[in-house]
Amino acid sequence: MASTGLMHIKRISAALAVLLVLFNTLKTGKCDEQVPLILWTSEGMTLPSQSPPTVGHIVGQQQLTSYLEKALNVGPRNVVLFLQDKMSIEDFTIYGGAFGNKQDSVFPNLEGALMSSSSLLVLPAVSWPASNAVIGQLQDQLETSPLYMDSETLSQLRLNASSPALLVFRLPYSLGADLMSAKEILSGNDEVIGQVLSIMKTQSVPYTAIYTALRPSREASVSMEPGLARGRSLLQARGGYREREKERERQHKIKEKPGIYGPVEFKKGQDTCILLWAKGLSVGILRSGRWEDHDLTPSTFGEGVSPKLQGSSCDKTKAKLVLNYENVLGHRTFKLIFAMSQRHYKVSARHWFTLNTVELEYDGTKATFNGSRNIYAPAEYSYRCESVTSFRWPLLVPRSFKDPASQWRVSFEDFQIQGFNVTGSEFSYASDCAGFFSPGIWMGLMTSLLMVLVLTYGLHMIMQLHTMDRFDDPKGPAISVPQTE
Repeated sequence: MASTGLMHIKRISAALAVLLVLFNTLKTGKCDEQVPLILWTSEGMTLPSQSPPTVGHIVGQQQLTSYLEKALNVGPRNVVLFLQDKMSIEDFTIYGGAFGNKQDSVFPNLEGALMSSSSLLVLPAVSWPASNAVIGQLQDQLETSPLYMDSETLSQLRLNASSPALLVFRLPYSLGADLMSAKEILSGNDEVIGQVLSIMKTQSVPYTAIYTALRPSREASVSMEPGLARGRSLLQARGGYREREKERERQHKIKEKPGIYGPVEFKKGQDTCILLWAKGLSVGILRSGRWEDHDLTPSTFGEGVSPKLQGSSCDKTKAKLVLNYENVLGHRTFKLIFAMSQRHYKVSARHWFTLNTVELEYDGTKATFNGSRNIYAPAEYSYRCESVTSFRWPLLVPRSFKDPASQWRVSFEDFQIQGFNVTGSEFSYASDCAGFFSPGIWMGLMTSLLMVLVLTYGLHMIMQLHTMDRFDDPKGPAISVPQTE
């Protein structure tokens, strides 16, 4: 069947068309200011055709808005947005099997979805400010708030074809990693795409899927002028980029050596009952399609800094830490509230405390993130995690689909908190969020178990061998066995 989407691609598979268009664009311009965008619909849904941009043309924010409007006005209004941190055209040409090595492709699920879709839009070159604002554009067109999700949460959600929904799945990308680790990350992202699309298929709800990124993953300009020096200039550009990245990281680490400061303490009488420490606290709000971030760390921690804790409270079962700020992202009053609780669980026969919610209260409005599902520890311990965010591998999720928290994002770096059983002014033993059994450990354990089973079986078989208890006597008559009776 011929494709009848916004780019009317005939007699060629959708996946191959994507790679050819991306490769063609790679030869005609720079890759340091643009990211690709791919849009497709679920099986059986078609969109009206539209003239694609000319080769080498970079799609801006206004033109991207026009493409999305025409797609959503006719197509499904349940939108699944796969938003990768970084992505460039080279990611498809290097890892997508663009040169005939399809077995080496890391995008099998993406290619399968494109081949099964009857409508396809491929924008090989979109300016990264436009892609960065794609959430705001979709939010305005669908008139609904974005819902940041993962595959596990999606399986519990019930969608309705008549009610629009914007489901956002954040995908990571490791900057400056070697080829093998970058390939593994992209392969893992493709598996996430496959899981999400499989869940959407089981719900039988038509959808529009979009795959793009916030930033380009390759910042070096690629010169494609004719001549023998083409390959050499490309290697030089990449090498210079890596050297600049190493130097930038080194300078960043030097600047990141702050003085050691104590945690935030809330005292009830003379006794400390809540402790909070973090290397970085930041919040961000989505305005006009762009994220505006604010760093709360200088106003919370540091020598001579005394944050306002009015409204905080604690007892044996509940604890609440309220950090009061002023003039945060245009709001005169702003509060960051950590609500915790402690209860006894009969199964484990011990008390546990959970960080139930993280609330942002500003000018009379409250945005609530739930954290009780992921942030917990034994009541005698403190809780620590390298990263607690609401947008990248989120441990905090908006309380509901229509909650104002969908407009906000929070990020806590090197986060540690304790709301119960505090002794003095020091944290108790920390329960870290990092799991002990990593995939590598599990593989090692399973391999060792298999080897032990094989060894045990071999020893068991050897122990079943018995020496014969009777032998022929060479001096006596030979044993004869009559053939007939």
